Amino acid sequence: MCNLCSITTNQAATVASFWVINRYVGNLPPMPGVFPDYPAPVIRNTEAGTEMATTRCRIPPPSRRELNHEDPGA
Repeated sequence: MCNLCSITTNQAATVASFWVINRYVGNLPPMPGVFPDYPAPVIRNTEAGTEMATTRCRIPPPSRRELNHEDPGA
């Protein structure tokens, strides 16, 4: 597992950078590591505008090529 993501900026700076209209995360503490299956904030576009919400961090599953050990150059 890897944790290459961290959130060290404050919530006000994030909201200003992404022009967030709605915030549903409450008091968001700094996160030195964002791990799989732990809650993490996301910025998403909705019909009502840009919002910040909390969701579980997910790592995409490996592709079939990786699972079958196929040669990408073949």
